[in-house]
Amino acid sequence: MRRVRPGTTASRGGDRAAGGERALTGVAAGDRFPGGSGGDLPRLWHVTLSVSGRRAPAAEVRRALEQLAHDHPFLLTSRYADDHAEIRYWEEARDLHDAAAVALRLWGEHRRTAGLPPWEIVGLEVIDRPTYHQRVAAGYGPVLAAPVGVHPF
Repeated sequence: MRRVRPGTTASRGGDRAAGGERALTGVAAGDRFPGGSGGDLPRLWHVTLSVSGRRAPAAEVRRALEQLAHDHPFLLTSRYADDHAEIRYWEEARDLHDAAAVALRLWGEHRRTAGLPPWEIVGLEVIDRPTYHQRVAAGYGPVLAAPVGVHPF
């Protein structure tokens, strides 16, 4: 799977992240999925990952989220406080299960390299692109991810 902003393309991932950790890998949109047919093309999913835990200095939380966003520019926006944070981004995946699996690994796999607090995942929402836009148009659901970046709650 690859994380992308709508309307952009991303290169294939398979590289090792800093510190020798395995980077999250990508699948080019034209590639077939294992065991799938040519019609198993990936779709865009809007992901909201919520984490929380023991208080940490807000400046350190911000710095860690900025590092994560720098290392992984697919992140749209992050909001944080000293005991919780929310990360929102677009994920390209074949189905909801694949998008959720990548999202559930994100925090743990990048905790050390980005200096993220040792918080646990306490919430996950994964919705497809049409549902995201339908919710926004109806005036409820996740608000548009603007401004992009890392911001306090």
